[in-house]
Amino acid sequence: MCLHQDVESDWSPIHDAAFNGRVLALQRLITQGNCVNLNTLDQVSPLHGACVQGHLACAKLLMENGANLNSSTVDGQTPLTEACARGHVTCVSLLLQHGATPVGTSYTSSPIHRAAAKGHPDCIGPLVQHGADVDQQIDQSGSPLHVACSNQHLSVARKLLQLGANVNNSVSGDLPLHIAARLSNPELVSLLLDHGADRSLRNLEGKRAQDLAPPKSLAERLLRQSGEVSPLMQLCRLNIRKTMGKQRLEGIHDLPLPTELKHHLLYQSNLCQHPLPQNHSNSGQHPQGADLHNFTEMR
Repeated sequence: MCLHQDVESDWSPIHDAAFNGRVLALQRLITQGNCVNLNTLDQVSPLHGACVQGHLACAKLLMENGANLNSSTVDGQTPLTEACARGHVTCVSLLLQHGATPVGTSYTSSPIHRAAAKGHPDCIGPLVQHGADVDQQIDQSGSPLHVACSNQHLSVARKLLQLGANVNNSVSGDLPLHIAARLSNPELVSLLLDHGADRSLRNLEGKRAQDLAPPKSLAERLLRQSGEVSPLMQLCRLNIRKTMGKQRLEGIHDLPLPTELKHHLLYQSNLCQHPLPQNHSNSGQHPQGADLHNFTEMR
């Protein structure tokens, strides 16, 4: 039982123990009556501290003693958003199992947006399993897919798309494909096209993705390449996934289909991929120096 209920304080011994992973000290402080919901002046709780650092044992101890799972700091961060931002998957799963809300309580951020912004695809799955929306829109930022593309996190974008994210959602008129083209990222462009991105759609300035890509770049050549008719296998996959809806995609595992076909429908195989342009040169190469010759193997 707390000696002082939900009061504010400067950084306290219980914060210090949680932040530094000192489980025995934390247990002693709780036993002595220190409140697990003691907040700093910035509304940082001991649970925030444990989740920022990824100290699972401390986080679990705090939760078992009544820590507020959804407490928010002055800038709108919850223990879950902090864990997602740092890729602490075990803390994310523990928070969700104990009832932390996965949808976020801020108009400027959410757990899934934070995971997308910081490049942590392993946090995306647990969030969606507990009710997070892969298409949740936030003012200015857009959907998690917009955020992943803006930060060029290919693995996060792939995870979101596998889970059914809408590839043609717009924010301020821009689709994820517009963002990838503007950033001259051919890997992202290829991934988005594989998942049905519409290259003909225009933004508020009336520009298509190919108009936004730097001239003569790989991204531009990929968007302009001949043979724009999608392969039949890709069209069938897109139509089946659209018919099932993102909430039922996991049900593909239970269909009486060959394993390789199930993997294809879930984008977990290489049966059908959008080809990158051949004869690439150094001009227009992705600034991070990805080995594009090995791109299909990487995927």
